[in-house]
Amino acid sequence: MKKNVGNIDRTVRAVAGLVALGAGFYFQSWWGAIGLVFLGTAAIGWCPPYALLGLSTCSTEK
Repeated sequence: MKKNVGNIDRTVRAVAGLVALGAGFYFQSWWGAIGLVFLGTAAIGWCPPYALLGLSTCSTEK
């Protein structure tokens, strides 16, 4: 699995995941599941929709 999520994108996903997870617990709703998805993609550095669309936010090495 080639990484397709860059550092800034991973940071944004991690913060958004924590916010969504907190909202899920606070409101007792499905937002917690969305938060887990964001945290998971931030942790592994790979996003399935990005792979399907051929996108990548990783910097290119020269």
